[in-house]
Formats: sequence, structure tokens, C-alpha cells
Amino acid sequence: MVLIAAMTSLLIKICGLSTQDTLDAALDAGADMVGFVFFPPSPRTLTFENATALSARVKGRALKVALSVDADDTLLEAIVEHIKPDLLQFHGRESADRVQAVKARFGLPVMKAIHVSQASDLMTIATYETCADRLLFDARPPKGSVLPGGNGAAFDWTILKNVKSRRPWMLSGGLSPDNVAEALAVTQAQGLDVSSGVETSPGTKDIALIYDFIRRARAAEKLPLG
Repeated sequence: MVLIAAMTSLLIKICGLSTQDTLDAALDAGADMVGFVFFPPSPRTLTFENATALSARVKGRALKVALSVDADDTLLEAIVEHIKPDLLQFHGRESADRVQAVKARFGLPVMKAIHVSQASDLMTIATYETCADRLLFDARPPKGSVLPGGNGAAFDWTILKNVKSRRPWMLSGGLSPDNVAEALAVTQAQGLDVSSGVETSPGTKDIALIYDFIRRARAAEKLPLG
């Protein structure tokens, strides 16, 4: 059994890492999770050769998260073989039955993304909290977008005020160093997942932004509520 835990109460995930220097920056800055993308339309997608090399650098300093979108078992088998992830992140239209089947087959915890644009979208929580180990609330992608995440768009965070879930959850979508304190103040999120907000262009992570995001998130975590 893989335990999803961290030394700090707020979990911070830097997703879409694709180079050694930015991965090292995320680890050195104190990220709790590092995300590797396996979805070819994304500018952040990895080859298995690159993913294997990056995975070896983590060395237990953070949890390795493998993001896929409606992946079949063949792809998931390859992902598990090459990077030995601690957590599988599903960012597509995977059903509850699919989540349960993957957990049974691979013996790994699953984080399921729920796209949010209005309060009624939270009704999906009941569908996945019985099977997923963790939920991720992300902005619904713009109409016509081929990417289910990493679009740099935020949603109305007040939707998550007093959200009820039996599973731990994270916030994503449009986060950046400039707004992370506000996001935490509004949502009281248990975790943060950032990708495009620490990039200079799609898929190009910036070391300074990674450090700045984590620093500001940790500082905001210590602020009194209200």
C-alpha cells in the first residue's frame, strides 16, 4: 500500500515536468508531488526514455504522479513499468468503474480530476469519492480545447467554499505565484496542483516561478483563517 502523505499539511504538486533542471528545482523547493504527463496532444508529454530518466532522479523525495487521459491498460502498463509511479492521475472521462478496475489491476491509488465551471459540477463528487483515493478540482477546459488541463484558466473558487468530500482533494486550474494566496484563502484547499502557472510558454517550466510558487504557497498556508 502506497501512503499519500507529506511532512506539511498542504500538498503541493508541480505537474508537467519534462527536464532535469526543472524537476530538481521542484524537489529542492519542497514539492510534495511531481507530475509526469503521458498524453501526446500535450506540450508537456514525455517519452518513456525521458520519463525513466526523470523518475530516477526523484529518489523518494516526492511522490511521483503519472497523468493520463482515458488511457488503456497497455499505456498504463508501460507507465507503471517505466516510472513506477506512486499515484495515477486520471484527467479524462474515466468512469468510476474504470477507476476501480485500474486500482484492482495495478494496486496503485488514483486521483481523479473533476472539471468545474459551476456549482452543479460538484455533484460528480459522489460518483468518484467511493473509488478514487483523491480528487482534483480543475477548471473546465475552453470549448474546442484538446487539452483537459494545463490551459491556464481558473474557475470561480467560491464554488468550493464548504465543499464536502470523503476524500482529500486538490485545487488546480489557473494557479500562479500571483494568485496562490488568494486561492488558498478562498477555498482552504488541502492541496495545490500547478502546471502552466509556472511556465514561460506552454510546456516550458521556469525555475524561478517554481520556487516562487512554492514559497508563496507555504507562506499563505501559515496565514490565519478569515
